[in-house]
Amino acid sequence: MSVHSKNFCLITLTVALTMCLFTQAQNSINSDSIIKDDSRAHLLKHDIKYTVKGVVHGFTRPLRWKGKDFAKLGTLLAGTIALSTLDNETKRFFGRNQENFPKPIRDFGWYFGSPQNYFMANAGLYGVGILTKNEKIRKTSVLIISSSITNGVIQSLLKSGVGRARPSSGFGNYDFELFSTKPSHHSFPSGHTALAITMSHAIAKQFENIWVKVGIYSIGAIPPISRLVDGAHWLTDIAFSTALSIIIVDGIDKFLFNSKAYDDSKSPKKIAWNFNFSGNTIGVVGSF
Repeated sequence: MSVHSKNFCLITLTVALTMCLFTQAQNSINSDSIIKDDSRAHLLKHDIKYTVKGVVHGFTRPLRWKGKDFAKLGTLLAGTIALSTLDNETKRFFGRNQENFPKPIRDFGWYFGSPQNYFMANAGLYGVGILTKNEKIRKTSVLIISSSITNGVIQSLLKSGVGRARPSSGFGNYDFELFSTKPSHHSFPSGHTALAITMSHAIAKQFENIWVKVGIYSIGAIPPISRLVDGAHWLTDIAFSTALSIIIVDGIDKFLFNSKAYDDSKSPKKIAWNFNFSGNTIGVVGSF
């Protein structure tokens, strides 16, 4: 797939998601939630302010954790360790089927999960929101960018700190070089997954229709799957990054709702993630 084709696909996807959000917002407008007649400069200042506040909240949230929050963290880490027993099997599975996996989808997964293209897509989304003064689109974009910054910093620190070997490096899934600067040892967690899941989850939260959600999450799943197919990450890199991304988006979304920064008529919904262990089965269940 050429660069121009990738650009076209990304722009088309951004426009489609923007139009969906715009239609959703227009359908939900009532006499109490009509967009305020503020200047765009004021709206931009407001959005920057809450983007910064969202990032600060994301980083300082652990300082306010209680016992149940630490218990959830322990469950996530324990589940990740348990899931690592499937790393080699999934590597072999995707390796056997690599040639049968459509290359355009693999290319799209890499391209969409790349930071420069990801932020270009979000800039387009926010651009429509600020030009139309559409509060729902602006709020969604603020949620995406603040969650992405928070998530990006955390995952970048983990990548170099943990120093886990990539599947394609020839080393095993338990090979670590702490604080490594080698690209071959920056497997955990998956940056492409973090960005893709952050955007898809933030956008999917704006819709009630389950099939629209499924469609958005399906697009968001392409980068994680393509990284498995390409041998760039282990299954646990993807799983941990997915769970962390959802936790961060939900936390910042709740913060924006409680701050009354935007006219949200409904309380933000979260996905409750639970690890199930029974016999020789390891499962991850997400409850909407």
